[in-house]
Amino acid sequence: MEFRHLVYFVTIVEQSTYTRAATVLHVSQPSLSAAIKKLENEVGLTLIKRNTRSLEVTSEGKILYQEAKKLLNHYQHVSKEMIRLKEQGPLELTIGLIESSNFWVPKILKQFQKEYQDAHIKLLEILSLTDVEKALTNFDIHLAITNQNLNNDAIETLPIYEEKLVAVLPQGHNLQDYTELTIYDLKDETFIICKEGFQTREDILYAFAKSGIQPMIQFEIERFETACRLVIEGLGITVVPENYVKNTVHSDYHIKHINDSHLSRSVYLAYEKNRYLPPIVLKFIGLVEEFFKQ
Repeated sequence: MEFRHLVYFVTIVEQSTYTRAATVLHVSQPSLSAAIKKLENEVGLTLIKRNTRSLEVTSEGKILYQEAKKLLNHYQHVSKEMIRLKEQGPLELTIGLIESSNFWVPKILKQFQKEYQDAHIKLLEILSLTDVEKALTNFDIHLAITNQNLNNDAIETLPIYEEKLVAVLPQGHNLQDYTELTIYDLKDETFIICKEGFQTREDILYAFAKSGIQPMIQFEIERFETACRLVIEGLGITVVPENYVKNTVHSDYHIKHINDSHLSRSVYLAYEKNRYLPPIVLKFIGLVEEFFKQ
């Protein structure tokens, strides 16, 4: 299977026509058609159905496209990485983060910087399942710190810690003097919760369902910061990771523990299995593992 033929095939699928693909690739249409025919003969499968009006990728072709795209992404990344290593050395690290990781990531980075003083580090907030998977498989980030339950064979996920979820109540709330709450205490409250596609939402709804309660959801948000601002304005209550709020001093809301073993979430370190990870990335992963072992 020639690498060039895979490039041609991926381009045809993405451009939807042989004409546009030939233009992008700077080859003639007959050469392009011959290359795809040779690829089909080699794999023994029909990859593209052709007629006078349109181009249709077969189910086998879609599988090859997905795998070929990963291969091309990996090839391009390694090529760029080798050029960059030759010119600059291993000085870049890009990490996708969840909001609650800000209580420990700076501590790791402080230690990390002792060895890589000149490293250029990008910290990107990447929250939803779709965005985390896309960022990893497209090589937009080297690794992710995420609470998403990634069911993807191409991604390695290392569980690093569990964190409790706590209730955030506005000032003057009738439950503000309680030492600890139960889920039943929250059953009639106006609820502020993450939108669909966020693992924290699933964790909260699972805990409520186990107690036989349907929360009264009125607001759906993406960021815990937004949820807390809505709480401050008296628009409802929310449930967020304890690590997001435990180190803050805020007189406009109350933080309450909830007595329920299901109200917690796992946090993972995730990275692409089949990607070259430079020493700078492996060093960061090692520091994270060491930090949480302690």
